[in-house]
Amino acid sequence: MTAAVPTMTTAEIRSAFLKFFEDRGCKLFPSSSLIPDDPSLLLVNAGMNQFKQYYQGKKTMHEIGATSCQKCVRTNDIDIIGCDGRHASFFEMLGNFSFGGVSKQQACAWALELSTEVFHLPIERLYFTVFTDDDETYDIWRSLGVEESHISRLGEDDNFWAAGPTGPCGPCSEIYYDMGEDVGCGRPDCAPGCDCDRFLEYWNLVFTQFDRQEDGSMPELPHRNLDTGMGLERMSAIMQGKTSFFDGDIMQGLIKLGEEISGATYVSDDYVGASRSLRIIADHARSVDFMISDGILPGNEGRGYVLRRLLRRAVFHGRLLGVTEPFLARFIDRVNELMGDAYPELLKNVTLVKGIVNAEEERFSTTLDNGRVYLDDALAKLGEGETLDGASAFMLHDTFGFPIDLTVEIAEGAGHTVDIEGFNREMEAQRERARANVKGDAWGTFNDVWTELTDEIAETEFVGYDADRIEDARVVAIVSGGESVAHADAGQEVDVVLDRTPFYAEMGGQVGDSGHIASDACALAVSDTRAHHGLYAHHGVVGEGTISVGDGVLAAIDVDRRELIRRNHTATHLLDAALKQVLGDHVNQAGSQLDDHRLRFDFTHFEAVSTDELARIEDIVNREIFAAKPVVTRVMSIDEARASGAVALFGEKYGDVVRVVSVGEEERPFSRELCGGTHARNTAEIGLFRIVSESSTGSNVRRIEAVTSMGAMKYLEEKERMLSQAASALKCRDDEVVDRVAALQQSLHDANQKLKAALTGGASDAIGSAVDNAQDMGSYKLVIAQLSGLEGAELRNVWDTIRQKVAGPAACVLATVTEKGTPALLAAATDEAVAAGFKAGDVIKAIAPCVDGRGGGRPTMAQAGGKDASGIQAALDAARAQLGL
Repeated sequence: MTAAVPTMTTAEIRSAFLKFFEDRGCKLFPSSSLIPDDPSLLLVNAGMNQFKQYYQGKKTMHEIGATSCQKCVRTNDIDIIGCDGRHASFFEMLGNFSFGGVSKQQACAWALELSTEVFHLPIERLYFTVFTDDDETYDIWRSLGVEESHISRLGEDDNFWAAGPTGPCGPCSEIYYDMGEDVGCGRPDCAPGCDCDRFLEYWNLVFTQFDRQEDGSMPELPHRNLDTGMGLERMSAIMQGKTSFFDGDIMQGLIKLGEEISGATYVSDDYVGASRSLRIIADHARSVDFMISDGILPGNEGRGYVLRRLLRRAVFHGRLLGVTEPFLARFIDRVNELMGDAYPELLKNVTLVKGIVNAEEERFSTTLDNGRVYLDDALAKLGEGETLDGASAFMLHDTFGFPIDLTVEIAEGAGHTVDIEGFNREMEAQRERARANVKGDAWGTFNDVWTELTDEIAETEFVGYDADRIEDARVVAIVSGGESVAHADAGQEVDVVLDRTPFYAEMGGQVGDSGHIASDACALAVSDTRAHHGLYAHHGVVGEGTISVGDGVLAAIDVDRRELIRRNHTATHLLDAALKQVLGDHVNQAGSQLDDHRLRFDFTHFEAVSTDELARIEDIVNREIFAAKPVVTRVMSIDEARASGAVALFGEKYGDVVRVVSVGEEERPFSRELCGGTHARNTAEIGLFRIVSESSTGSNVRRIEAVTSMGAMKYLEEKERMLSQAASALKCRDDEVVDRVAALQQSLHDANQKLKAALTGGASDAIGSAVDNAQDMGSYKLVIAQLSGLEGAELRNVWDTIRQKVAGPAACVLATVTEKGTPALLAAATDEAVAAGFKAGDVIKAIAPCVDGRGGGRPTMAQAGGKDASGIQAALDAARAQLGL
């Protein structure tokens, strides 16, 4: 057999690949964020995603090509993860890309050189596939010394790539490593493409050279593109002598932690039970860490849903291993330890990531408990050996976030099966609904007029930091109706691009400027300004005359509006710093929006901000305003900015040179952030800061809305007006309103207590009437009644009164509508009634759905709340029916 392959760590493989292509003239690109620029993609799932515009010829690269190691997330096959050694949700894709600068011959030669001379893979263990009709690539491999017996031709499904039914496409060539006969299927015809584990594909070269037309013809593209990708985890398995990438150094570091936490033992060739769960936890924990570190937060749709599903699935498999305490934060630490050097973004928000993970883990533990109540109730209604229907299983999955494999396991433990086909039908229906909402294809969304314009004209120069108006701007493009036009006439809605502008384009949460553009030939009222790939689009309607490309124009912003926006933006920075002071360093901006009226700031936090905390935050901000500190801006390198302590927005992407805004001139000022927005020159300009509201926008994200300057004055004036109106209605002075309201509340409380005592006590006519009409059940008396004006807890007092009045074995089913308009149910019985067959818990479980509620309890007492008060009569009727009345 051939000589052993030298062992390399994952980090060494990554470094060697990138250096190889960088040494050959390819530009090294860092991994892009998992949040793609392409709106048609949910998550970055391939190395080529960040280079689409180059492939389409919309942008030009001066180097011969590019190389990168791209972090990727795919969850198409999430249910398979852990069941084999190949599928994963997170993976790293090593890539080499060229847009006409590298020939097919050169690409193949480099692939072979790297494989055999850098990684020292024996050429006799390498196998190559080409597209059926691709004689060119076949001949190239042969010319490079590859034996004819090591080259296979595969069809379109395996070796031809296309962006869609039409558009860029081309043949592929894949390189496989022979892992050895002992891991194969043993069939004599076993070859690359077989489903067994013998031949492991580790490199794919995609030659995008054709442009498929609607008639099926495929003319050559203006220049041939190259997209090659090597799966880092697969290469690690090869270089470390493993048959599964879960057995490589990175994944083993995580799996061993799982063994330590759970006490379970990992077996590399066992793809069920504990070993499968350990693989899933290791894989999913890595995805969770990277996704949150890139600014994705758990949610119920889109990327947030993908993240939440991965996180919950990891927690569930921890439960299967017997782990009941929170554990995922320990995996975050281990992922950071193993991969933080290659991906420093993992180390920037560790407290935040672990806080979100802990909160989600605790929340899902409650979800599991609630889902278990629903599942146990559904299983209890089944006969022996009956199957749980797919709709119920899907309800658990969709409403409670209950994994289907957990449903199956619990059902099997109770002697039941689950209708998986029915569940899959429900899932597919949901997927179809999701697909129907997807707009465009993976390439079409980039074929817009703005992308084309970026290659034709230079980015707009923004001069608005120093100027409110300029008289020498030039019109370089006009867009109307989604098309680039040479001119536009009066009444036409347009986006005008200038070479230079004082107008700030909406970004970073700050709204775009308004104002006007004018010349001797035209006048345009600008209502908004937006940025498209560095081009500032001044949106408005041509008021008079004709505006044309090439015109010299005056461009002036609405100065008064800009001044109010400046103040709100600086106040946002002060708020961010104050939040960190009061709540902790885990606080990160999760979104913002500010205009001339108010500011809105979203931030990561795990609970509501208390009234006392809000007061402290407001005081801190106002102290900085009253201190009249200068607001200083500097342009510096990103490394210098980070060294200075500047705060970078969570999940935001930055260039090599950034603008840093500091509040104060100290070496470590109160606030220092990377920001391209416009700001007050001194904090005193802000005048006053008042918090208007604090609320939740979703799990782990809070929102504060606030006003400053004139907005704060108007807010206080409105508050003062409302206070005066209240004082007038209460016939007291303004400073007496609080005491007068407190006195009225106490009087109302006392009156309500007297009323409830009358309703629930022995003298209550309603209770007396209900007891008089009690049903004689033979061994006990049964009272079924609806009472008014009571809270759920007060139904217990009614039961005490019923027992006293009956003076013997008794039971009851009671209902009320609370002050909030929600229904409440109670069933209760004496021990004698229970012995005679009355079970309060069973009654409540049976009737609670009538009021859209859930509940339970003991045989002697059970309660339920609900959402639909109109179902109370149906609930009481259901109780009568269950009890045989």
